[in-house]
Amino acid sequence: MGLQGALQLLYPPQCISCSALVQTDFGLCADCWRETPFISGLVCDQCGVPLPGADTGERALCDDCMTIARPWDRARAALMYHENGRRLVLALKHGDRMDLARPASGWMLKAAQPILQPGMLVVPVPLHWVRLFRRRFNQAVLLSRAIAKAAALEHCPDALIRRRSTGSQEGKTRDARFANLVGAFTVPKGREKRVRDRDILLVDDVMTSGATFAAATDALLAAGARSVSVLALARVAKDG
Repeated sequence: MGLQGALQLLYPPQCISCSALVQTDFGLCADCWRETPFISGLVCDQCGVPLPGADTGERALCDDCMTIARPWDRARAALMYHENGRRLVLALKHGDRMDLARPASGWMLKAAQPILQPGMLVVPVPLHWVRLFRRRFNQAVLLSRAIAKAAALEHCPDALIRRRSTGSQEGKTRDARFANLVGAFTVPKGREKRVRDRDILLVDDVMTSGATFAAATDALLAAGARSVSVLALARVAKDG
């Protein structure tokens, strides 16, 4: 028996959600898998929300994206933000479960396949420095780093900075969310060359109204990015 086998006997793999025994590391047990709302089938090409009907390979848009101007090109998400999807996101974000970034990034990369382009620059949505100091890590950086590595793409974790603290978006209306984030992001001078004329994959943990992604996309396009596509771990179905 090799060292790996011995370690698995001493420390058998556990479900990342409920700690039940599983066959492989960083996996979900059967019960938690069923309770995790993975997104599949037909989705809105601009925000990643699931749509009724069969996926025929043609571009489809939800009602919101037919009426709201999105500054980015395409979007995908791995999970819906409810049930076990919500629990996993909150565990990563607030529960110091940084180990969840490994399986989560794999789910995101699978969801992102239709929107990936060769030579993309992978960029995370940044936290304000005060929030980063309190949390000690940015979950979007953990996810974007793993995605870039697995996809063999360039990663630039500091391509964007958050110029001011925008507080929590929870409880705000859609219009208030967008207004709160106007001008919140910028590309620092030292990163403009890496962004200019590049196709960007912008990564964050959750998309609700799309206000954060929109503000970050605006900053990247203002710095000369050729295009921006966005990728979230989880998608909230209804905007507030």
